[in-house]
Amino acid sequence: MKAEKKLTFGRIFWPTFWAALIVSILGLIIWLIVISGIISSFDNETGLIVKDKTILHMELNGPIADKGNSQFDPMSFSMNNTAGLTDILHGLEEAKTDKKIKGIFIEIDNLSCGFATAKEIRDAIKDFKSSGKFVVAYNSGEVVTQKEYYISSAANENYGFHSSMMEFLGLGAEMMYFKNALDKMDIEMQVIRGSDNDFKSAVEPFFRSDMSDSSRVQVERYMEGLWSDFRADISKDRKVSSEELNRIAENALIQNVSDAVKYKLIDATKYRDEVIDILAEKVKSKKGQDLELLAFGKYSKKRFYQDQTLTKGDSPNVAVIMAEGGVAKTGDGLTSEEICELFQDARANKSVKTVVFRINSPGGSALASDEIWREVELTNKTKKVIVSMGDVAASGGYYIAAPATRIFAQSNTITGSIGVFGVIPYTGGMLENKLGLTFDRASTNKHAIMTTNRKLTPEELSIIQEGVDDIYLQFKQRVAAGRGMTVEQVNVIARGRVWTGRDALKIGLVDEIGGLKDAIAYAAKEAGVKKAKVLYYPLVKEDKLGQFIEQLEESEQIKASASAELPKTFVHYYNQLKKLESYQGIQMRMPYDISID
Repeated sequence: MKAEKKLTFGRIFWPTFWAALIVSILGLIIWLIVISGIISSFDNETGLIVKDKTILHMELNGPIADKGNSQFDPMSFSMNNTAGLTDILHGLEEAKTDKKIKGIFIEIDNLSCGFATAKEIRDAIKDFKSSGKFVVAYNSGEVVTQKEYYISSAANENYGFHSSMMEFLGLGAEMMYFKNALDKMDIEMQVIRGSDNDFKSAVEPFFRSDMSDSSRVQVERYMEGLWSDFRADISKDRKVSSEELNRIAENALIQNVSDAVKYKLIDATKYRDEVIDILAEKVKSKKGQDLELLAFGKYSKKRFYQDQTLTKGDSPNVAVIMAEGGVAKTGDGLTSEEICELFQDARANKSVKTVVFRINSPGGSALASDEIWREVELTNKTKKVIVSMGDVAASGGYYIAAPATRIFAQSNTITGSIGVFGVIPYTGGMLENKLGLTFDRASTNKHAIMTTNRKLTPEELSIIQEGVDDIYLQFKQRVAAGRGMTVEQVNVIARGRVWTGRDALKIGLVDEIGGLKDAIAYAAKEAGVKKAKVLYYPLVKEDKLGQFIEQLEESEQIKASASAELPKTFVHYYNQLKKLESYQGIQMRMPYDISID
């Protein structure tokens, strides 16, 4: 008799495993081919078509960042979009000369952005109007904020919903202080600021219960500057004196849109259909029946992507490096890891003659800031670097701007804050008094155990203070070298103090008042570039799958079934696709994912 072959685990598992793996891979490939075909055909059929007598519909709602961003939310099967200032500015510039575009219809609600960003949009709207085309704004939110009104006031005609509330009360700031709460929890924050950094008030909430005199001086000063510029811009377009605008705010005369009409800040109260009829009359349409409204967001994104695609292959001569967020070495936001690489790429690109460095950052890591500073300095030696400041370019955000050839800022940009601090919490008291935990130590040297569970000794505080002062001195030296000052001159305007762009111009921290477009124009002129071919870094990428999702969102069928649960398989494969897009180089990765339901 032949002995029966023993059925082993391996003989069952491995053939099954490889069969399942091959089927899965084939299924994924087939799915990719099918969905790619759908997306491709969908994209071809729904490419941007601008018809005659088109009005661009600009919806300003949600956050506006320097760089636009779209993320897919698999739970709602929708795109979470953050509008990009660069998209908006380019879209307005394109629409200005697009013969098929007759005007812009702006609707604003729940807008979130800084004052400098609002001013750049406002200035771009006014530039668009210079073409002779119209701009109609409609304020229709529950509450019309001052920033929303600031932008809409640049329009030729400005309307509002009759029952919308409206803010026009001036500017104010409220700070929260944690010291008393920390005291109750037996937590002490050991704060070390650069010597004489009395204006570096970011750390005051940890050891004070109210504003210091220095903090109050700088906060009131920059708010007065912002408020003055705010009124001056509105005054020019609404033909209401700056003094009258201040009187209106001081006496809280505007509570709703109807009040704003009374004081000539808004032209009239209208229902939305009435505004649509006004637009129809402007393009000689029959009460909006054949009114051509095109989403400005779609128009601007498409035009910007097309421009960047063409520029990339046509010897770009101006590079714009976008840097936004807190400064860090790695992670999200403004990282030295990414920004340094972008500067290296711009230097290596032989066709690029000059670099515009767009900064929108409150600062962060001193080490990461210094890494970026070095790349800016190296680049500036071969290709002039021109800085454009956004809403804020302060502390580390100013540090990385210092070596540039010229610095542009808006009058309401927040900048300066040349100072350094460190915060080390002492939690030992809380753990002992609240939880009964105690600690004992053994070490070879007296400073070997630096922990939050014991207070720093005077000697240790002195050592850390010395390190902070060294960084502060280096900061002042960097600024002095970049701005053509002595360290003593920098020290007078440093001390951690925050300045508006207009005040920064007076004291020499900024060279010119202007926005991103002004900085680009200056950079091109100084580099001898007759026609600027601007390439933005990081390079703009097209997310066809994201566009496909957006197109689906717009269809009535999807809207009707928006509450239906999406197939898990579709969401799973979408996530797989996004992962595939991120893979670069040789991978050390499992060949499959394990999912346990």
